[in-house]
Formats: sequence, C-alpha cells, structure tokens
Amino acid sequence: MTIWFLTGSQGLYGEDTLRQVAEQSRRIAEALPVPVEWKPVLTDAAAIRRVMLEASADDSCAGVIAWMHTFSPAKMWIAGLDALRKPLLHLHTQANVELPWSSIDMDFMNLNQAAHGDREFGHIQTRLGVPRKTVAGHVSDPRVGERVEAWARAATGLAELRTLKLARFGDNMRDVAVTEGDKVEAQLRFGVSVNTYGVNELVEAVDAASDADVNALVKEYEELYRVTPELLGERRESLRYAARIELGLRHFLEGGGFRAFTTNFEDLGGLRQLPGLAVQRLMADGYGFGGEGDWKTSVLLRTLKAMSAGGAPEGGTSFMEDYTYDLTPGQEVILGAHMLEVCPSIAADTPSCEIHPLGIGGREDPVRLVFDAAPGPGVVVGLADMGDRFRLVANEIDIVPPAEPLPALPVARAVWKPRPDFRTSTESWLTAGAPHHTVLSTAVGAEELSDLADMLGVELLVIDAGTTSRQFAKELRWNQAYYRLAQGF
Repeated sequence: MTIWFLTGSQGLYGEDTLRQVAEQSRRIAEALPVPVEWKPVLTDAAAIRRVMLEASADDSCAGVIAWMHTFSPAKMWIAGLDALRKPLLHLHTQANVELPWSSIDMDFMNLNQAAHGDREFGHIQTRLGVPRKTVAGHVSDPRVGERVEAWARAATGLAELRTLKLARFGDNMRDVAVTEGDKVEAQLRFGVSVNTYGVNELVEAVDAASDADVNALVKEYEELYRVTPELLGERRESLRYAARIELGLRHFLEGGGFRAFTTNFEDLGGLRQLPGLAVQRLMADGYGFGGEGDWKTSVLLRTLKAMSAGGAPEGGTSFMEDYTYDLTPGQEVILGAHMLEVCPSIAADTPSCEIHPLGIGGREDPVRLVFDAAPGPGVVVGLADMGDRFRLVANEIDIVPPAEPLPALPVARAVWKPRPDFRTSTESWLTAGAPHHTVLSTAVGAEELSDLADMLGVELLVIDAGTTSRQFAKELRWNQAYYRLAQGF
C-alpha cells in the first residue's frame, strides 16, 4: 500500500514559482517516514477532482496526504474533497525550518505561504464536514513523523478491513451475549465479509493433509520451540495431529482468501483436538482469530496485525481475555489468557510446545504453545456491538512479569497493570459495556486506534493515565447523544 502526496497551489504565481513549489514538495514528501507516491502540483479544480477520483478507485492507495504549499483557493477543492473516499491527512508544514530574516523579500513570502494556504484548506474541509487528521510542524520533527506514521498505519488497517474475508467454523458459543453482532452492519461499516462454514468442511481439509507435509511441519516445530519430551515420544501422534490441523486450516483459509477466522469448542465436528497450536501459529503469521465464534474480535485482531506490519514499531498483537486478578492493595494486576489461543508474537522467550488435558470440548488433549508475555507498554482493545452502533474501547496498560512462576498454568498468558489504576480501569471498562475478549498489542497504540476510529466513523473510548471515573461517565453520556444525533432521525 502507498500514500498519495498532493500539493496545492494556483496558476497565479507563474511557472518559475510553480517549479520551485514542485521541487520543495518532492523534498517534503521524500522526508516523510512512510512510503508516498508524489503527485504533480494541483492548480485547478478539474485536476483536483480527477486525482481524488483516481485515489478513491486505486486499491493500492491507502490514503491521501495534502499540503497547501502556497495559497490554493479552497473552492477549487470542493468537488475533489466531495469525491474522495480514502482517508485524508492534512499536513500543515513548510519547506524551511527557520526564517532567513535578513533576506526575506516578497518572492520568498509568495513562495512560502502555507501558513495561510493551509488555513484556507482547513476552512473548506471543516465547512464540508470532511473527516481528516491534521498534523502541524516541520517534517524533520520526529513527533510529526510519528503522527504521520500512526495515521498511515490506521489507513493500512482500514484498507485491510475493506477487503477482509472471515470464515467462521461453526457458530458462536451458546447463550453468550458479547460475541453476537450484526454482520450486515459490519460489512456496511467496515467492509468485512463474515460467513459461516461447517466444521466438517475444515475436517476434510485436515484429513487431506499428506504425511510428508505433516512430517516437515513437525520438524519445524522441533526447530522453533522447546518441545516437551512426551510430544517427542509417546504423545508424538498428538503433535502430528496438531500439525495436520494447521495444514488443513492454512489450506482452507488460503484457498478461500480468508485472513481471519473463528472456532468454537462447542462445535468441533470431526476434529480430534481443539485447534490450539495451529491457531497460535496462524495468528503469528498475521491472521485474525476469535475464540468461541467471536468474529468481531477476530476482525479487530487482523486489522491491528495489518496496521503493525511493514515498518511499525517492534511488538506483538494477540487475541486475549481478562481471566483473573491479583487484588493485593496497591499492586493489583490482571492475568490474561485463554484456553489455548494466545499469539506467540507477544512472547518474552522461546515458547514451550506442550500437551495438557482440556476440561471442555470433549476431545483429545490439545497441543499448545506456553509462554509469558514480554514486559512493556501496550494496549488492550475490544469491539462491541451496542445495538445502534459499534463501540471500540481501549485501555493503555503496562505488561509486567508474573509475580511468581506459573508452573501449573499450562497456557500462554500476559500479566498487566491497567492505567491509570485497577479500580478506574475496570469500572470504566464495565461501564462502557466493553467485551471480555480483546486484542492485546504492544505494536499499535491509542493514536493509531483513534485515527482508525475517525476513519471508520466509529466510537472510541480510551482509558489511559488521565482517565477519571467521573469524566469517563460524562464522555459516555456525550457519546450516546452525539452518535444518535449523527445517525439522523
């Protein structure tokens, strides 16, 4: 995916000035920390509308950055902005950092007038109600680059959503509320296509995996992970069947163009194990996943995976669930895990490949990767269907090592301190009606999520170091009114 870089000017200044505009515009575009495709300077309404239509129709264009190098009369931009269907970032910058005070003349002033050219552009965007992100400052400022990068990652996530296909193997867990949702509205709002397939269609793909491919994959497991002795010996057939599940899942997903999926322990058909190791490895390769048929969390996970790929900060992103607490006063932490399915991209060390009984599902003991999450700052985010709209809720966290070893807990896990504190975080999360299934990420943060929510027109509530319960409750009430009014009558 690329970002198109558009520069606004007008024909009033003459060809010599426009040549300088183009030269300086190229330098600004090349200095940005994201891959951009520079477009010729725009000086009339027809060219502006044409390039906006082209950007909207080009699947490789994730979004548009616009900068008014000189004064570009904003009525020229009305038709183009109205036609644009891609995310927009308004970059308010200029070619130079410092002013050459002793040599400034009117030629310099006419060439370097983004200070009021961008104000004209900002006015028409607001007048038309155009959603966008505005970033001000010189491109040499690291904070400017970071904010542009965050927006570009969000635009990449949006592009992924627009073409995402998700396969549900069976339905969601019976009687659970939060895993329900409006799939038609999700396709209208996000673009994702969510459809259900019989589990035995997957079983056919699993059974069709060749012994040679199974042998090769088992060898890969042995090279990548600390495989327990029993899986190398008397339980080796269980490891081979786990490999068979992975091969079948990959074949099914790749063949159908799916980049996200769900499973449900209540609906396993002819599968002999609940998919554990296979799901973990597929997540590590970028697939979205949700347990118990939770397609919304699977969609969210795949989106964040796409946002964190290709030049994003180091870190991982995983399916997660708040499981239990340590409520020692002043030292409260959350222990997150799931039955089996936590992505090794967040692992602190080489995972251990193990086999243990699973008390639910009624199948053979499943194989899984066991590890602790690497310490560091992160975010947990959930997507809920509130009936009249979708709501994203995010909590900034600090992942910490477990207070003690967990030798009897045979699953991958993460321990974290929520910001600003346990009480405010959990009370706010519960008040917001946020889900118990989440995505935990150390590669994507609140700014990227905020940009994505703006692009989608979806509500986002952020619980961070500055959150108070009183202010959060007010924000919920304001949002309730705003989003209902925004939908019209």
